[in-house]
Amino acid sequence: MLSGAELDRYARQIVLPQFGGAGQAKLKASHVAIIGAGGIGCPAITYLAAVGVGTLTIVDDDRVEISNLHRQPLFTDADIGASKAEVAAKAAQRINPHVATAPTIAHLDADNAESLLAGASLILDGCDNFASRLAVNRAAVALRIPLLSAAIGAFEGQVALYEGWRADSPCYACLVGDDPAREGMNCAETGVMGALAGMVGTMAALEAVRALTGWGRSLAGRLAIIDMLDRRWREVGVPADPECPVCGG
Repeated sequence: MLSGAELDRYARQIVLPQFGGAGQAKLKASHVAIIGAGGIGCPAITYLAAVGVGTLTIVDDDRVEISNLHRQPLFTDADIGASKAEVAAKAAQRINPHVATAPTIAHLDADNAESLLAGASLILDGCDNFASRLAVNRAAVALRIPLLSAAIGAFEGQVALYEGWRADSPCYACLVGDDPAREGMNCAETGVMGALAGMVGTMAALEAVRALTGWGRSLAGRLAIIDMLDRRWREVGVPADPECPVCGG
């Protein structure tokens, strides 16, 4: 049940006929686990809190560094050295006191992924290393939790929704393979345009709301690619791999 204060707070989205009070109630009952309070996580946390997702678990073992500040606006100079998960959780509650937050200072890996993610309605993965992304994907398939995966580098961003436990639906490994030794790139190596993180993180939050409440066309099995060097947007299908070691067969 939404309180009077919540009805006032969310009035401009409740009035949308495709969303309505039923959509808002679904958000309030939802639990999103966010992996990484970085360039993608900061804008995603901002908007998931603002729109009224009931519970946000924020998983990150990093501390704020000065090089984060150009793309992670939940943090300021005063936060340098502090836990990203804890600072982001406090910021989310300042944005919306109706949202419960659970900061989790932990490095997610294959050993703890399922225990950290169990109980979530949706996982939003914005972490910065390939091994953790694969661990998140395996846990999402095992737990049957939708996985919204978002990534950025230089001037390009990607957002996709995976439901790999469903028949004929891909998981993240169907796209990239499942080799944790595969070399990945990060922002320290490739660089990244600061505002791109805001764009992709906000898009990830919007797709999370769509997945949780069911309006519009689902992104499941699709990869949205944004190239802001030349302002190009495209979307491609991701086929399920019948030989995938995570979800195949």
